[in-house]
Amino acid sequence: MMAQYLALKASAPDCLLFYRMGDFFELFFEDAARAAADLDIALTTRGEHDGKPIPMCGVPAHSHEAYLARLIKAGHRVAIAEQTESPADAKKRGGKTLVSRGIVRIVTPGTLTEETLLDARTANWLVAVGEAASGLGIAACDISTGRFEIGPVSREALDAEIARLAPAELIAQPTLAATLPGGLAVDKGFDSANGERRLKGLFGVATLDGWGAFSRAELAAAGALLDYLDRAGQGTLPFLQPPVRRAAADHMMIDAASRESLEITCTASGQRKGSLLDAIDRTVTGGGARTLAADLSAPLGDREAIEARLDLVSLLHDDPDLRARLRAALRAQPDVARALGRIASGRGSPRDLGQLRDGLNQAQRLQAMLRGIDPVPPLLSLMLPRLGGHGALIDELARALVPAPPIDAAQGGYIAEGYDAALDALRDAGGEGRRAIAGLEAQYRTRTGVAQLKIRHNNVLGYHIELPARFADPLMKAESGFTHRQTLAGVVRFNAPELHEEASRVGQAGAHALAAEAAHLESLTELALARRQEIAATAEALARLDVSAALAERAAEGGWSRPVIADHPCLQIEGGRHPVVEGAVMAAGGRFVANDCRLSPDDRLWLVTGPNMGGKSTFLRQNAAMLILAQAGGFVPATSATLGLCDRLFSRVGASDNLARGRSTFMVEMVETAAILAQATERSFVILDEVGRGTSTYDGLAIAWAVVEAVHDTNRCRCLFATHYHELTRLADRLDSLSLHHVRAREWKGELVLLHELAQGPADRSYGLAVARLAGLAPPVVARAKEVLKKLEAGRAATGGIAAGLDDLPLFAAAAQAEEAKQDVLRDTLAAIDADTLSPREALEELYRLKGIAAGE
Repeated sequence: MMAQYLALKASAPDCLLFYRMGDFFELFFEDAARAAADLDIALTTRGEHDGKPIPMCGVPAHSHEAYLARLIKAGHRVAIAEQTESPADAKKRGGKTLVSRGIVRIVTPGTLTEETLLDARTANWLVAVGEAASGLGIAACDISTGRFEIGPVSREALDAEIARLAPAELIAQPTLAATLPGGLAVDKGFDSANGERRLKGLFGVATLDGWGAFSRAELAAAGALLDYLDRAGQGTLPFLQPPVRRAAADHMMIDAASRESLEITCTASGQRKGSLLDAIDRTVTGGGARTLAADLSAPLGDREAIEARLDLVSLLHDDPDLRARLRAALRAQPDVARALGRIASGRGSPRDLGQLRDGLNQAQRLQAMLRGIDPVPPLLSLMLPRLGGHGALIDELARALVPAPPIDAAQGGYIAEGYDAALDALRDAGGEGRRAIAGLEAQYRTRTGVAQLKIRHNNVLGYHIELPARFADPLMKAESGFTHRQTLAGVVRFNAPELHEEASRVGQAGAHALAAEAAHLESLTELALARRQEIAATAEALARLDVSAALAERAAEGGWSRPVIADHPCLQIEGGRHPVVEGAVMAAGGRFVANDCRLSPDDRLWLVTGPNMGGKSTFLRQNAAMLILAQAGGFVPATSATLGLCDRLFSRVGASDNLARGRSTFMVEMVETAAILAQATERSFVILDEVGRGTSTYDGLAIAWAVVEAVHDTNRCRCLFATHYHELTRLADRLDSLSLHHVRAREWKGELVLLHELAQGPADRSYGLAVARLAGLAPPVVARAKEVLKKLEAGRAATGGIAAGLDDLPLFAAAAQAEEAKQDVLRDTLAAIDADTLSPREALEELYRLKGIAAGE
């Protein structure tokens, strides 16, 4: 047995090996030690290997999924080794032959399909990143639903794409994996020829042109992804839909730092509660919840597609009765996509087929309900045909299956009575045998005079007679007609010829019935898989209907409005609110203060000042959230909104560090700011909060000043810039497209009153001491701070303050032009030098001359 175990372990050295032994999965050696620690189960020993006891632990096979979930969450990968033959078949090979075992599956975070191991409302992406011909490609799939994406990605956008997908598992070539957080290095399959061959073979096509012109890097990523799935399934690939080619321009780019800052699908602590998704999610199905999360993670970049989604949301928003009927019907909808995924991966159950039956039947009813709408929005007209067309499959499943099929097929009982006359006859025979056995129990009680005698059944002895030990002696005699089987504490067990005969009849009928049901299950599964593409399309249509109805419901709840999508870069919002903060404020019995925002090409950069806790960060975030909601195809929490399409969204709000990568809070801030300045375009939207506050006052002000100028002159994007550096307000006189705004606050009888209203112009002061007092800073400390502040302000008044001289500083554009002119002079001077004719002294003089030019002398 150990030889067999070690051979299997050698084929999956990077996995914990679940080795099937009877009713348990056992682990040995180092695997056992690691699993016992993570599962908090007993670690024992069994036998010896190289003279040492073998560590061992095990988990029950019938409940192994719960243990699997914990091991996967702990970061392990698990290989499942099952018995591939029965003990009876093994005996036919002669002697004490060991039952054959083989690895049937490798379980990894990205290859899960089990209902108990997955969150119904969250997608489970497996992502591969490939490199070829100096380019990068990305391939992603969710095998629980069959979704499959392939696309090109630039090095600058790679982190953003990975953040969009939030993969459960990420694989890459070794050189790339080292640069990707959480990336697993895989050295096989990253070959474009392999990818092309595998895709053609999987989908049975001669060319891939119908899905797009894939680059070599994209094909390499796809090939590695399919190779990885092939190994995980031990030669069995899961169901995948034809690949959708996605380019970065198809959706709004949001990098990982901005996603964390805006808390789009989860908070900074990783919780769903408190995120933007949590605040707007009113979906009633798992598929709808996953689709909504995907929409928010990748807002559309195409105006026509956005308007198509908005048209459907508008229809359901304006017709509350239709929306209520649609949502009521969807609530009863099973998760068709994941049921199909389990069936296609070979891990389906009778209940999954029942879910397909019920889900497709409900889809047909929805189709009939929605057909009477006039006019039909374009997106709905596209989805309506996908809801039907499954009549023959529904009828067959309805006739074949009981109303509530079980999960476990091994016990049978899922094929409906009347579907198969031969199966019904076998069941009748088994039923007659069980009734005969019940009659035997009464006969044996009369015959022995023991009223406590019972006929019982277990998996070891089968049917047997059981009675208290004190009545057993008479039955031990040969003339009694009973055969002793087993003696336990307090009871003795027997058999009898009549019982054996009836038990054999019941067993044979039951075995034949189970075999007949298994054959029907296989046939029904094949029927369903023959329509898997059509079923997947139905599941997608149902999810989109759920999302549209949910967004309409949320808009009706909050009095949200349909945004107007413009082609030019603008952000005209009246009465804007932050959905997460508003919900928290209202839950506490308060009232959220709405604010306007009007960015245009002539007024595209707002400098926002005011006290801490005054609402600056909320104002910044709520406008970014409205862009996300609008381009995802939803209404926005505002009285009205006209929004220009945004290609990239950047957020540098809040303090954080990354000590694991050797980055302080200020370093992280600078890295994120550098990325914004390098990537933002005129169609981007940027929110920046307190840039430069993590270092000395002079350094911070200098950095903030330069960043404001760069955003205004170079990036020329829409930007909200919150700051406590009041010196920056001087830039309003020098930068044409910059305007000043502040959040209002007042001091009343020594107390700070935060009004959370945005007003024109700069704040009169920061109210820092008032906020410190509000936060509970000790009165002596606040009093001392006041004294120090008076001294500092007096010194600033005498010297002109830290902003003295800034008015004479050339602007960013002028400084850049001067620097470029200097570089031109240096290049011309260098080009004029004939290095071969210079003496050492002349070369030294030329060097000093060049240094002087560089220094501006």
